[in-house]
Amino acid sequence: MLIWWTATSSSSSSSSSSSISRMAQSSVAARSASASAGDQTSARKKKRVSFAAGSAPPALPSAASSPAFSALFQRPLPLYFSAALLRLGLLLYGLWQDANSPLKYTDIDYLVFTDAARFVSRGQSPYDRETYRYTPVLAWLLLPTAHVGASPLWDAVWFSSGKVLFAAADLVAGWLLERVLTSSGSGLLGLDPVAARKFAAIWLLNPMVATISTRGSSEGLLGVLVMALLSAVMARRVTLAGLLLGFSVHFKIYPFIYAPAIVWWMDAERMGSADADKKKGSPAPGQNKSKSTLISRVTTFATPARIRLAAVSLSTFVCLNAVMYICYGPPFLTHTFLHHVTRIDHRHNFSPYNTQLYLASAFPDLSALRIESVAFLPQLVLSCFLIPIVLAKKDLPTAMLAQTFTFVTFNKVCTSQYFLWYMVLLPLYLPRSSFLEDGKLGIFALAMWVTSQGLWLHQGYGLEFLGLSTFLPGLWLASLGFFLVNCWILGIIIADVLREGPA
Repeated sequence: MLIWWTATSSSSSSSSSSSISRMAQSSVAARSASASAGDQTSARKKKRVSFAAGSAPPALPSAASSPAFSALFQRPLPLYFSAALLRLGLLLYGLWQDANSPLKYTDIDYLVFTDAARFVSRGQSPYDRETYRYTPVLAWLLLPTAHVGASPLWDAVWFSSGKVLFAAADLVAGWLLERVLTSSGSGLLGLDPVAARKFAAIWLLNPMVATISTRGSSEGLLGVLVMALLSAVMARRVTLAGLLLGFSVHFKIYPFIYAPAIVWWMDAERMGSADADKKKGSPAPGQNKSKSTLISRVTTFATPARIRLAAVSLSTFVCLNAVMYICYGPPFLTHTFLHHVTRIDHRHNFSPYNTQLYLASAFPDLSALRIESVAFLPQLVLSCFLIPIVLAKKDLPTAMLAQTFTFVTFNKVCTSQYFLWYMVLLPLYLPRSSFLEDGKLGIFALAMWVTSQGLWLHQGYGLEFLGLSTFLPGLWLASLGFFLVNCWILGIIIADVLREGPA
């Protein structure tokens, strides 16, 4: 609740600055115009427009902020120090729990990462470690964890260095998030620094984010890559964006879903192409009109920025994969990419496909049409085609949030770590969202999201720890309930963007 209150109070802190005065005046004027017009739809649309630099999102009724709490956001240092302190505390607690409890704090994935790093340190392949399904880059980054033998204390320090890296990545992702929130321009919020830090705290001070990173999951690194990619795109740094996109897809497959949205957003007008006006012109005399129209559409779409983004990102992706293939051969392709097409993971899985995957694991030859091979079709149609086409030109950051939310919700494997993929983008949407505009709706959505997870975890606990067969109907119904709650939230996100009107 602290994190939600941080968001809802982001525009209610006391300030004597002129920017807040202008915000209050514009808010009163907007409400007056809405009341006189009597058009609620129009009013909602006005609330969803991008905020000019120095303004703030709509305020919600909230308790007055204490001076100490307000001081947390006045300057960057207190916020980032608090975020670092939270992660340090969890790291130390994790060491204690690992040493004293049969239920370990360290995620099993971290043991896989560090084992792979140990193989690399010996000159072997990271894929010699069974179940390592990641790029070798991750094992290379964790090479310090392979240093052992000095003393038990230093062995523990070196072993935890990967967790420190992931926790530090959380902070970098939060800093990039704050930068995007304060940036002004087309499709950007342009919040004042204090408001931006309050929304960035949804990521930085989120105990779920901090726990997942300090347990040894690498999602913080993905947060850095995605936020750096979005920052580069919004700043029109096309070459850098291409490099980041290519590397991100190599590091973890799912960021490829952002390519259609970014390409669609990069039209000639938005990118300031010198040929934008020429490409809008009518066909030259004597040309076949239909042929000219087709050629015109192709040339209009193939702007220099789009071509450069495609060339740089594809070259980066191909070169990285070629280097890894030369180093590690076919196992690299098999474990890093091909494995995910036929992956079956029925444990710790919120997906509604969970029960079917469980049955498929028991009877692998039950059907010629394997569900794990076709389950990706709905998520790809939605996240790679429909959502980019409909939302990207209206609001690219929120379109990327909707894409990621869809990809995770409809994925055949859905674990808690995957929630971080869209949580890092959530603060970019919340300032102008229905969830913040209507506090009751926001709290209800949060409660439903947490409760539906809790119901699933209750069934999962019975299965994993008590040995009860809860697959049917309990676990399946819980998975379906969580899926429906996510679909409802996704519908609100999409509706918020559509209310903005034409791009």
